[in-house]
Amino acid sequence: MKKHSFVGSILVLLFCACSKIVPEALPQTQQQQTAATLHDSTRQTSPSDTTHRVDTTHAIDTTHTVPFPVTSSTTAPPPGCPLSPIYGDTIIYPQPTSGADYIVNPVNNPGPGKYFAWPQGMVIDQNTGAINLTKSETGLKYAIGYVRDGSTDTCLSTLVIGGAAYIDSVYVLSSGATTALPYFDANPYLPSICANNACTFDVTGSAASQKVVMNTATGVIDLQKTLNGSLLGLGGVFGLIPVNGQVVTTNIYYKLKDASNSALQHISVQFVYYDRKSNMTPGLLTGILTKLDNLFSGNMISTYSNPRPPLIVITRYY
Repeated sequence: MKKHSFVGSILVLLFCACSKIVPEALPQTQQQQTAATLHDSTRQTSPSDTTHRVDTTHAIDTTHTVPFPVTSSTTAPPPGCPLSPIYGDTIIYPQPTSGADYIVNPVNNPGPGKYFAWPQGMVIDQNTGAINLTKSETGLKYAIGYVRDGSTDTCLSTLVIGGAAYIDSVYVLSSGATTALPYFDANPYLPSICANNACTFDVTGSAASQKVVMNTATGVIDLQKTLNGSLLGLGGVFGLIPVNGQVVTTNIYYKLKDASNSALQHISVQFVYYDRKSNMTPGLLTGILTKLDNLFSGNMISTYSNPRPPLIVITRYY
């Protein structure tokens, strides 16, 4: 997929929110470069189409806790990986159905083996490689692993499930970071696809019922009104008197006029409140910065856990 210029307002809001680590005054290109250098010891980069050595006991595990394979330090991986499953493109989209789930199968036949996916969120049949797009988390990049029967090698390739998402970030209202913008197809550098009425957000009204205020034509969330309420005195998503660490999760149902053909999709978004950014725990802030680093570096947000729901942390002050 080709990268496009990123909508400048997203970068401004994101990196203003993280200004104690990424300076507010950096130009946009420097902000992007700085984001790409942020990391901690837990960060794992996404794989390209390659082969890694993996323990067979994990490769045939039928649970969803199979660890992401790493290259063996003692045995060189075999050259190439001709057995990776192929799904017809580097990005696939859910489609409208009449009650049944929408399933995508590999277009090739790598042979008998087991299929796995990282991070959590993709619903994949471990025996056939069939992906249930209706039940999978959309708007994410995944790694798909295939272990051929009789082998201990995991063939890895990446696949994007198209859709909308929100960036994990901290928004400090006093600094002007008052809106959260969606991004699409796991690529924060793509421009919004919502021009000419191409998007409809909060189709079911579930977000509005929890006092989440958003533009239903663009998916942009008004964080000031979401916190304080659109009507004075009634309170917002956290109620009349928010408390530090308070969490509210909302489901946003949406339709996009793209290759998904207006299939109904949804994303859960987790709102977290703190009076001040300085009140946040170091672990929470580090986790958010790690996801930012991975996302803007073109990697998967995470390879070892479920990166959903995205965290939108709202603070009044630094």
